Amino acid sequence: MISRKGAPNIQGLGKFRYVVEQTFSLLHHFKRLAVRWERRLGLHDALVSLACSLICWRRLNKARS
Repeated sequence: MISRKGAPNIQGLGKFRYVVEQTFSLLHHFKRLAVRWERRLGLHDALVSLACSLICWRRLNKARS
């Protein structure tokens, strides 16, 4: 559970809000994941895994350069 925008920082929940929002934002750069078109859950899970792998790979390459 994450705190609402503008709500006081209750037990440190607000600091996790940024991480969750950033993760969703990164995944939504992949247009196919923004709206789920696939009917099979396995295919959607595979695309999410692929997107996460690409995000990590890009960040590691950027950190290395």
